[in-house]
Amino acid sequence: MENVQLQVEGMDCANCALTIRQYLQKQSFQNIKVNHVNGRVEFDAPTAEAVPTVSEGLQSLGYKVVPSTQKPASKTFLHSTGFKLLLCCFFVWPFFLHMLPGVHMHWFMGNAVQFAFATPIYVIGLFYFGKSAVYSLWKGVPNMDVLVTLGATAAYAYSLYGWLVANSTEYLFFETSATIITLVFVGNYLEDRAIAKTQTALQNLTIEASLPATMIAFDGNYTEQLFTVDAGTLRSGDLLLINAGETVPADSKIIWGEAWVNESIITGESLPVHKTQNEFIIGGSTLTSGSVKAYVQKAAAEGVLSNIKKMVEDAQTSKPPVQQLADKISAVFVPTVVGIALVCFLVNYWVFAVPITQSFLRAVAVLVIACPCAMGLATPAAVAVGLGRAATNGILFKNASTLELFKGINCVVFDKTGTLTTGNFMITQHAVVQPVENWQQYVYALEKHSTHPLATCLLKEYKTNVYIKWKQIEEVKGWGVRGVDDKGIEWKIGSHKWLMEGASVPLHSVYLWRNSEVIAWWDLADEIRPEAKEVIKNLHAQQVKTVLLSGDATSKCAEVAEALGIQEFLAEQTPASKLAVMEKLTASYTVAMVGDGINDAPALAKASVGISLGNATQLAILSSQVILMKNNLAQLPQALWLGRHTYKTIQTNFIWALGYNVVAIPIAALGFLSPTIGALVMGFSDVILVLNSILLKFKRMP
Repeated sequence: MENVQLQVEGMDCANCALTIRQYLQKQSFQNIKVNHVNGRVEFDAPTAEAVPTVSEGLQSLGYKVVPSTQKPASKTFLHSTGFKLLLCCFFVWPFFLHMLPGVHMHWFMGNAVQFAFATPIYVIGLFYFGKSAVYSLWKGVPNMDVLVTLGATAAYAYSLYGWLVANSTEYLFFETSATIITLVFVGNYLEDRAIAKTQTALQNLTIEASLPATMIAFDGNYTEQLFTVDAGTLRSGDLLLINAGETVPADSKIIWGEAWVNESIITGESLPVHKTQNEFIIGGSTLTSGSVKAYVQKAAAEGVLSNIKKMVEDAQTSKPPVQQLADKISAVFVPTVVGIALVCFLVNYWVFAVPITQSFLRAVAVLVIACPCAMGLATPAAVAVGLGRAATNGILFKNASTLELFKGINCVVFDKTGTLTTGNFMITQHAVVQPVENWQQYVYALEKHSTHPLATCLLKEYKTNVYIKWKQIEEVKGWGVRGVDDKGIEWKIGSHKWLMEGASVPLHSVYLWRNSEVIAWWDLADEIRPEAKEVIKNLHAQQVKTVLLSGDATSKCAEVAEALGIQEFLAEQTPASKLAVMEKLTASYTVAMVGDGINDAPALAKASVGISLGNATQLAILSSQVILMKNNLAQLPQALWLGRHTYKTIQTNFIWALGYNVVAIPIAALGFLSPTIGALVMGFSDVILVLNSILLKFKRMP
């Protein structure tokens, strides 16, 4: 299947997203994701050849489609909602003045005058709301524009009847039609501005293609030549010169020089980090001092920033379970409201003998005050702000459904090495039990096949250029590395688990074997992360159970658990036994697992929420739902806080959206609100919801 990503302009509410989703489902596409907040549409198609057909189909529904790899064409002012609002305001002001108490404009009382002022507004609304309404009805998923169009058209048509047929001012409601359209435009304009603010965090995670970069090239005499190019033209392998004050144009590796680099765009940490030769610098970060030469490892579109942005956009497109109910309600909302408006008119007129004019106004008020958009926006607006803020603080959520799980986390399980400890090991003791020629070369040749922090320490100690040919080589998770050389000799390096049963050798951190004979052993020491104790204390204050789950020796796990105050520890665990422990814990608790190694991957996948550090192994990152990019455990309470408060914001939004419609529709049906006031309230209902989501950006985080 070919993954297709499109940027769709013109989605105004959840019903628009449902229309697009239903259209794509009829085309038999799979894994469909539609987000009307950022206009992103993604799906899997059998071939890329289907894309032009899909684009034409969506455009026939009234939406403008551009590839997501391109920037959406910015609307000119003449095509913007603001311009339409300005035109409406030019014609509507007499209607508003005329409705004020004590204001009476004789020149405006004529039927023809009111018709002349109302008609341009109605035509503008018809081309904007009416067009969208017809498209949505054609596809069988009526959207909010159907309600606006019906309400405005009913008032306009009723006024024409009163003027041209009945010849009575009692039937004139041109001001109702004009004010409905104008006030809905006001709400749409404010909503567009507010939603744009929810996306500011993601917009910052982009390197502009036009950013200048100084590229190094060589002439025929191997003399350096400097050229200024756009960052968007850089490719892997290009050489760069980056000076103090400049932005790193792409993910690169330093080959000369040193500098202090501000990586706050990724980590949220404002203090510069010292970088020197062979170290990685992130595209989008800034050199605060120093000068370096570096070669590009990945173009900007494939770099860390772009991957983070893609991951957050994927999370925003996904839906937590709480949104599923909102989607079901939105799908039937508009037909239900139209039915309620019709019943309202008939009951008021025939049952309660309310005059036909008042019955009509009540029905129109029901149409214009109902707001299906609110339920569609309840989740996406909050998720956009919450995940955006998390990303700018170096916390990545892969899926929005994780946010809902965070509200119930009552147990956190930690790996030890590299998670609660720094993973920067030092050799404290070492002994050669059986001297064997060139044994150091075998240490390096074995350990280079492992990603464990212990292996990293020994690799630095015994680095060599000698190549050893292996017939067989494998890493056994939780045990170590085993290899058979070209002479048929078996070599192993790893934990004491490989010691022969009954062996009287003292327990050490790492052993080297040749066949079944111990050649050497090492004791390595690791330091506890300075922030770990405060994090554990914070979790206990929130009544969260803490567990240490490690493959390390019992004595070392006990030492770390006691130093940090962890309530329970389980030592000498294999990946399989870790998985069994997680299955047992998840049966009684909502569990978050924090780990960084290959042997943690099964447990991370089994946990309710898997959390990995940014420098974890690729398998651990893939098995996690949350990534702490700063490699700092202090981000764990922040991630829990963001998850819980984002979900609280979703709940508040959903209660507001549902409560607003449940209360507003009956009030309008009983005649306590005019259509004009109903349009005003409806226009601002979405704005209130989005503003509530934006407040999440400013709440104080631990």
